[in-house]
Amino acid sequence: MSKITKIEQQKRNKHRFSIYIDGVFAFGIHEDVMVKFRLEKGNEIDKHFIENVVKEEEQNKANNYALNLLSYRARSEKEIKNKMFQKGYEDSIIDQSIEFLYRYKYLDDKEFALSFAKDKINLKSAGEKLIRQELFYKGISSDIINDVINVLMDEDKQYTAALELAKKKLNSTYKHDDKQAKQRKLCSFLQRKGYSYSIVSRVLKEVL
Repeated sequence: MSKITKIEQQKRNKHRFSIYIDGVFAFGIHEDVMVKFRLEKGNEIDKHFIENVVKEEEQNKANNYALNLLSYRARSEKEIKNKMFQKGYEDSIIDQSIEFLYRYKYLDDKEFALSFAKDKINLKSAGEKLIRQELFYKGISSDIINDVINVLMDEDKQYTAALELAKKKLNSTYKHDDKQAKQRKLCSFLQRKGYSYSIVSRVLKEVL
């Protein structure tokens, strides 16, 4: 058995502590981990106990890293997983962090998808196809994508948005082009925005 001979608060982070075992620095841990394992000077601990403490500390770091990612902007589960994988965390650690985020409602793919789609519609005038594509890329399930599209978009709304985009383009960028060029450029532009062929066709008939 080994013994904890010293516990010292770290100078750079008052929430972290240095643990000394048998007079030698062993590892640093967050105060939450220290409290969970009831670490105190004089405690006798074995190798298995130390391994559990170190593992919990790694999980704590991973959870905080995930929370930090979410502090910058909302993210999907897939985005969090990818970032953590790139950071070098093991799959088991990542899975537990994802479970932690869901348990405390920091992560919600449905809410993320709704917010993301609203921004795309309001700020970028994106069409259904583009929104579906980008949500799929972010790892959102087909069921959630369909729900979001049904809530936020219908054909009339998409037509109105596409029509406004087309009018703006005709009054600015494509103003001096001939009819054929306008048709070709508008068609390409609206399709890149994610509007379906049927919507694009309706718009072109209206404005040209």
